[in-house]
Amino acid sequence: MTDTSRTPEERFAGVVGELLGYPGVQPPEDGPKARKSFGSSGLKFQNKIFAMLVRGRLVVKIPKSRVDALVAFGAGERFDPRRDGRLMKEWFVLAPSSELSWLALAQEALAFASSKN
Repeated sequence: MTDTSRTPEERFAGVVGELLGYPGVQPPEDGPKARKSFGSSGLKFQNKIFAMLVRGRLVVKIPKSRVDALVAFGAGERFDPRRDGRLMKEWFVLAPSSELSWLALAQEALAFASSKN
């Protein structure tokens, strides 16, 4: 099964499954309350979110310079969590049409998160 034949939830579950074995990585929260809180769908490294699924799209925290490059390349956009035009400099939303690997981007985000500790 190719990535494009799976739902975003299935693709993200695959990423979660791959990264949970890394030291310090915590899974997304479970339960009814978790679905309503910001970042509850997020993978965390030492309690800080580095990758999450938002409205069916992969969102990762990576260096601003990398976000700038990916946006310029047309692979996605900066994250606007409140949908009010206030963009987050180090957060990137992968375009649904992008062929970039979800796992590779999440691994990049994990490396960025772990470099800050």
